[in-house]
Amino acid sequence: MRSIPSLGAERDRGSAPVEFVLVGILVVLIGLAVLQLVLALHVRNTLLSSAYEGARHGARADRSLDDGVARSEEVARTALGSREVVASAARDTVDGAGVVVVTLESTVPLVGLWGPGTMRVEARAFDEASGG
Repeated sequence: MRSIPSLGAERDRGSAPVEFVLVGILVVLIGLAVLQLVLALHVRNTLLSSAYEGARHGARADRSLDDGVARSEEVARTALGSREVVASAARDTVDGAGVVVVTLESTVPLVGLWGPGTMRVEARAFDEASGG
């Protein structure tokens, strides 16, 4: 007896390469989205760490705000490479305590089709010069 191939099996012939391409495209897109997220989180965490370092440095009694800005820019540029980093610092009061606020802004690396955005972070440290 010969087996007769079903009609459904004939229609599925050659569908594996097409399915592979379609699934492969989805996997690549998901991989790129995860890579974009990882890069953005890396930039955010590095900027936060640099801003905290600059705020602590600028809040010391023997240092100025410019010292804090320079320190935060130096740390961020060392960690992020040649990426553009813009820093600023100001004195503020929170619940009666003097604080130094350092703000860092940098571009986020581009992986996907979304335009390059900027990320802005802010860090505070108690100001030793004001007795806080």
